Amino acid sequence: MESASDGPGGMSLIVKTVSRLVASFILLFGLYIVVYGHLTPGGGFAGGVIMASSFVLMLLAFGGAFVASFVSQRAPALWDCLGALAFLLVAVSGYFGGAFFRNLFAKGEPFHLLSAGTIPLSNIAIGVKVAASLFGVYLALAAFRLTQVPKER
Repeated sequence: MESASDGPGGMSLIVKTVSRLVASFILLFGLYIVVYGHLTPGGGFAGGVIMASSFVLMLLAFGGAFVASFVSQRAPALWDCLGALAFLLVAVSGYFGGAFFRNLFAKGEPFHLLSAGTIPLSNIAIGVKVAASLFGVYLALAAFRLTQVPKER
């Protein structure tokens, strides 16, 4: 039974409130894993999966109409392509140093954020690509009714 405070679409007010709080922490943790991936276990792929899970959580909690109000149908494909382009630019920029994927930046002090040259840039590009791809795959599965998205009430 739906109460007046639940609003249109999605799940109950409790689920929406908890999801709103938790999704921001999940997204922040995913960004942390991407940025510090060259220093800790993780990296672009793992962080991208974590970030995509925060978007899927919001989709499940609030419904398709809420997510469509701030994310267009083309946004995942656009961000997927931008992540691939950024990764390609990092790889090709190595040609300025003489080889494909060559590091152009000076190596910093070990165990510091700016110690790995172009690896953090590659991690960020892969994180964007993986997050957009996985969210796009979930949207495609929902479009073909192979997974559930809460119906609008």
